[in-house]
Amino acid sequence: MAKLLSRHTAVVAAMSALALVAAGCRGGDTGGGSTGDIATDVGVTSEACPNTPNKDNGCIYLGIISDLTSGPFAALAVPITDAQKAFWQRVNEEGGIQAGDQAFDVDVTSYIRDNKYNPEVHRQVYEEIKGDVLGLAQTLGSPTTAAIINDLEASDVVAAPASWTSAWEVEDVILESGTNYCFESMNSVDYAVEEFGAKSVMAVYYPGDYGEDAAGGARAAAEANGLEFTAVETGEGPENQAGAIQAIKSKQPDVVIVTTGPTDAAAIVGESAAAGYTGKFIGTSPTWNPALLQTDAAKAFEALYLQSGPWATFDADTPGHEAMREALGNVQPNDGYTAGWAWSYPMKAALEAAAQNGDLTRQGLLEAATSLESVDYEGMLPEEAGNYSGEPNDAVFRQSLISKVDPKAPTGVTVEKDLFTGSTAEDYQFTEPCF
Repeated sequence: MAKLLSRHTAVVAAMSALALVAAGCRGGDTGGGSTGDIATDVGVTSEACPNTPNKDNGCIYLGIISDLTSGPFAALAVPITDAQKAFWQRVNEEGGIQAGDQAFDVDVTSYIRDNKYNPEVHRQVYEEIKGDVLGLAQTLGSPTTAAIINDLEASDVVAAPASWTSAWEVEDVILESGTNYCFESMNSVDYAVEEFGAKSVMAVYYPGDYGEDAAGGARAAAEANGLEFTAVETGEGPENQAGAIQAIKSKQPDVVIVTTGPTDAAAIVGESAAAGYTGKFIGTSPTWNPALLQTDAAKAFEALYLQSGPWATFDADTPGHEAMREALGNVQPNDGYTAGWAWSYPMKAALEAAAQNGDLTRQGLLEAATSLESVDYEGMLPEEAGNYSGEPNDAVFRQSLISKVDPKAPTGVTVEKDLFTGSTAEDYQFTEPCF
């Protein structure tokens, strides 16, 4: 089957069945058995969603677990979550998820939890809501989602990640969108070679599968291009960046692939520039926030920094971007919104397929998800980016783009090179995560 469905052993299947029986015993709050002609078990009711525009529709409950207050990605996670609320509100206003003569609205607001970007907190709040939701509209973070991946698999809980680690390419329950950190970093290094003649590269990264995945891609591209490569692991917090800054100052690499949070990127870029570094930084997707242009490091970012990413920025001219902006209304542009909106399309496609199959159980949603060969992203990504049915090496999406800092742009960056696949990513045989 799609990725690694063989990981569902007989024991796991039995655990899943027991979990669903237990959920069904709790009664009407989570559905169970069927809703009309549609098979259901957890997180689907015949009763309408709260605050729904369609009082005759049933309700599909999806959870959101995000970094909403004190973690390093809160500045991105809040708009990610707000965009997802707007996305599903638009779906509901257009009639919801159609299932023959029935329809279901989608509720992503009743079960929102804050993970503080802490794996243990993530696990705790997941346990709080998992008996009430069909799936997860968002699970933010690579290490945090890794903390619940075994239970997601055991319980057949399909989830849309707010992260891009290559580990998701081999997980059936994960509906990832956009290329992963590994291929994104490969493309960034190839770009630096082509555009700047880079001969040395350094990866500065957080420990764990966020930073290490990007570092793995940078290493692969450095080896493919015959470049000198240095890996520098760094901790969270501006006060912990002295080692990375010293390494940059000492080694003077032609390009630095930065995989941190925005606040730490400000320290790394700003202080390295102040120490005389004149090479290029290319930040991985979550490293950038337009608020960086309000910091003391702004001039260094303008001079030295490029931003890689999985799709075009907030102001791009695609039907999906236009629909997002219209649904959000008057907001301060932030590419957290762009990510939250784009990440929602595969879950919508999976729900639609499951509904058409007459099976909105967790297993039914999983089977629908792993049958998807394409997803309509309304132009934000090519449809083939939504292939969840092929083997990882065939299905993995390898394209990313490069943006330059532009203080006049809505999110502080404008696209310099649109979606492309570098030679390293093109030739890379993907059989397992890159870290």
